[in-house]
Amino acid sequence: MKKLIIIASVFYLFLILSSTSSALSLPIQINGKIVNAHNTPIGSVEITAFSGGKKIAKTTSTDSGFYEMRIDNLPALPASIKLSFYKASYKKQSISIDKFYNEGNLYSAFKNTSLVRTAGPAFWIALAILIIMYVLITFEIFHRTLAATIGAVLALFLSYTLGALNPNYFIISFDEAMKAIDLNVIFLLMGMMIIVGIMKKTGVFQWLTYISYKMSKGKVFRLAAILMIVTAITSAFLDNVTTMLLLTPVSIEIALVLKINPFSLLIPEVMASNAGGTATLIGDPPNILIGSYAHLTFNQFLINLTPVIVIITIATILIMKLVYGKEYKKAAIGNVDELLAKLKREYKITDMKLLKKSLWVLGFVVLLFITHGALHMEPSIAALLGATILLVISGADVVEILEKEVEWPTLIFFMMLFIVVGAAEQTGIIQLLADMVKQLAGTSRVAAIILIIWVSAFASAIIDNIPFTATMLPVVAYLAETIPGANGAILWWALSLGACLGGNGTLIGASANVVTAGLAEKAGYPLRFIEFFKVGMPVMIVSIIIATVWLLIGG
Repeated sequence: MKKLIIIASVFYLFLILSSTSSALSLPIQINGKIVNAHNTPIGSVEITAFSGGKKIAKTTSTDSGFYEMRIDNLPALPASIKLSFYKASYKKQSISIDKFYNEGNLYSAFKNTSLVRTAGPAFWIALAILIIMYVLITFEIFHRTLAATIGAVLALFLSYTLGALNPNYFIISFDEAMKAIDLNVIFLLMGMMIIVGIMKKTGVFQWLTYISYKMSKGKVFRLAAILMIVTAITSAFLDNVTTMLLLTPVSIEIALVLKINPFSLLIPEVMASNAGGTATLIGDPPNILIGSYAHLTFNQFLINLTPVIVIITIATILIMKLVYGKEYKKAAIGNVDELLAKLKREYKITDMKLLKKSLWVLGFVVLLFITHGALHMEPSIAALLGATILLVISGADVVEILEKEVEWPTLIFFMMLFIVVGAAEQTGIIQLLADMVKQLAGTSRVAAIILIIWVSAFASAIIDNIPFTATMLPVVAYLAETIPGANGAILWWALSLGACLGGNGTLIGASANVVTAGLAEKAGYPLRFIEFFKVGMPVMIVSIIIATVWLLIGG
């Protein structure tokens, strides 16, 4: 009997100890969010937990900045847990958690934190790579596609060599590089290139050459002005890249007929496309970002930006008259009626059946472009859908279309450029510009307008305007809330005008520029960076001056 009592007592004691041990070893779960100075989430941050100087857990933040850490098998609830946060190009930061909430089956804690950028070795290497790429492109040491590829490969190679030896030299990971590539842009371009490639087989672009010349009545400057106006309006309701994909073949044909430099038509059209795309919510990608973030509607963009864009377009037409006036006078016009009759005979629609199919598909794609916001559908889906439908119903040779009509060098250039710009974003180069605007603007409405529009313009001429605009969104939102008299949408209009019009500054400042250059090069007319810069930068500066005055007067 005594033995049974002893055994029962030992078993009871064991149960008590087990229960106590279980209570002490309840898991601990720590959640939180990591942001930067602009309250933008930071992904891929390494979070390490320490207790009593020993590492007890490790995790990584998601792209949305959230992290979740679960700590099991601790003998007792610690008095505090130290969390260490680290990511290259940010200052290492540590915080302590000394308060936990018992939720029955675990202890929990929630801790947000903000990391501060630091201009370490990775920052300077990324900046050097960006400068090297621009030097190679500007002085045409290498083709722009190869120059961008060199920059992208350098950033990745150094990250996994020097960065492996010392984390401060880590620029961008392969995963971050892949996420930096905007596939929406790539697939949009590819889809529209396929559609345009099939439409070329119908003779419609040659026919449009005849119609354009007929409208101008042999006056080349009038023809150029008409093409610019058509380009600006089309870009506002379609998008500037698609517009240039459609109009570039027509313009080259017109130039060949008139025996003038194709760039005397193409460059003015590109300038007009970037201006026209600024006028609406869907005309240029930065506007889509701004509209979504600031909850601005299509009509708000149209009403507030169209008047100033009309003025800028007129000014651009006059500048083009000064720049290309002599070239227009060189046109081999001769007898206008005779040339018109010749064009009418030779430039006919050759496949009306295919043209009708193409126009139905193109109309459907444009409809999807206009409604993509309501459908929450990326424009690239519409372009790829249209391309696929047209390939099926046209009976075109898929391999031939992909080989001859898709501008692969242009697409690869964009992909490599996105990686280089992604490296600049990861290391804080773009955020540095945004911080500068925030600090210099202070509480001055005038200073904020001037800084936002001018910094955005020059930044967009140098780097891609999409990541720059994304970085500036929380900055502009903060300034709009804190600066007296800026609580309307005027700062958003400054960002839109700067980011979109800045694309005219350089050959790689806007997607439409690069696409046009690629198509022209394929036709045997390579466009030099300097040649574009000499025309584009003055147009950009004049446009930004007009836009600045418009905003300051009360636009």
